[in-house]
Amino acid sequence: MHVPFVDLKVQYQSIKNEIDLAVRQVIGDAAFIGGKYVAQFEKEFADFIGAKYCIGCANGTDALQITLKAMGIGQNDEVIVPANSFIATSEAVTAAGARVVFCDVQDKTNNINPLLLEEKINANTKAIIAVHLYGKPADMDAILDIACRYNLKVIEDAAQAHAAKYKQRTIGTLADAACFSFYPGKNLGAYGDGGAMLTDDEELAKRMRMWANHGRLEKYNHEFEAYNSRLDALQAAILSVKLTHLREWTEKRRAVARRYHKELREVGDLILPHEDGLNEAVYHLYVIKSRRRNHLRQYLKEQGITTGIHYPIGLPFLKAYGYLGHQESDFPVTAANQDMVLSLPMFAELSDKQLNYVIEHIKNFFTKK
Repeated sequence: MHVPFVDLKVQYQSIKNEIDLAVRQVIGDAAFIGGKYVAQFEKEFADFIGAKYCIGCANGTDALQITLKAMGIGQNDEVIVPANSFIATSEAVTAAGARVVFCDVQDKTNNINPLLLEEKINANTKAIIAVHLYGKPADMDAILDIACRYNLKVIEDAAQAHAAKYKQRTIGTLADAACFSFYPGKNLGAYGDGGAMLTDDEELAKRMRMWANHGRLEKYNHEFEAYNSRLDALQAAILSVKLTHLREWTEKRRAVARRYHKELREVGDLILPHEDGLNEAVYHLYVIKSRRRNHLRQYLKEQGITTGIHYPIGLPFLKAYGYLGHQESDFPVTAANQDMVLSLPMFAELSDKQLNYVIEHIKNFFTKK
């Protein structure tokens, strides 16, 4: 049997008629850039999350960069980001002209460790980017408390956390702004790139929209040089369709996660994702840890089971950030994660047969090896 890491084909087949109709409508209207389909999705997504304003853009990386620029963050400023994340988080800081400052993560949650934040703050610090990694909410109360004391902006990087909840509050409503990605493999994914910025601040929303569209709100009336980063109408229409299914898909992901939890909690040396009962993770990724990760991954591959590693190299240790001169001892949890994390197959359409097969072979590995 082959078990894919994610299967976008089976998802498409389940909503094919809705998707095909939406695409035909956009093409038939020849409304490709801006217009009613983008405006509709922006309103729907803002309402879904519970934010006042949503501004679509080209991708999640742009969403972060544009948000930083709209906040006035740039040259000589510093922004704190978690050491364990996808490079888009830190890349956006540098692209905005600021300096990236890494902070290690919590061992249990793999999210930024609030206990280490204050030692990273200085007179140049302007913001903290809180990543809800793998779809699990970061410790927002602690982060926001520190940000308040030091007068810092907080941006939620919610690229992996569509519909997640922190203490019954929806991710994307907790900070000054939130950034989402609609990369195809995300819990809410387009059929191409896409992103969005959310905020309750009317003035910030206005600046975000201008930064995403050549520094203008009206055609040919450009107030400053900016970017061309727009969510196109085809992707917006597709996302509108998918948004109506997101709660159902999220519950199915959580059901898969519960099954993994139940079956694997006492298997080998596995460390499973931490559940605290206060928050609702949406399991963009189901990430386990094992000191035998590489052997386990190879064994599963031999059985036809595809897995992932998120992430094989911590951000501070990438060649891209060699100029910062960091050592693994500077970020011990991130360094340890490099050799231990393994992402198991996780998608809403994962069948019981496929799930049973994955669980069976993980148990077999630790029994036989």
